[in-house]
Amino acid sequence: MDKKTIGYWVVTGLFCLALAGSGFGSVAGQMTEQLAHLGLAAWFPRLLGAWKLAGVVALLAPGFPRLKEWAYAGFTFTLTGAAVAHVAVGDGVGQVVAPLVFLGLLAASWALRPASRVLGGAAR
Repeated sequence: MDKKTIGYWVVTGLFCLALAGSGFGSVAGQMTEQLAHLGLAAWFPRLLGAWKLAGVVALLAPGFPRLKEWAYAGFTFTLTGAAVAHVAVGDGVGQVVAPLVFLGLLAASWALRPASRVLGGAAR
């Protein structure tokens, strides 16, 4: 493996580990109060958690480059929306920056992905 591929797997692994943990917590109902603070309905965390878990599977599974692009887009919408929601309710800088840090990891994962994981890229 070259350095770019190693970098891809490191940042993708960290991102997926964090989002899988958040997804499982949401599905288990552990995020209901936090998201209610942002003005979201009680059912929303479970739906969001299920989509996070599906996105993690899409990023880690071999093949399916179009599905991966949708997962990257979905995570981008989710994380930017989280940052804006925290700003909208007047949360502190830490709560606003946290989703943006994960957005940075996601962007690094997207930029470093091997050709076999790029839509229209070369198959290995």
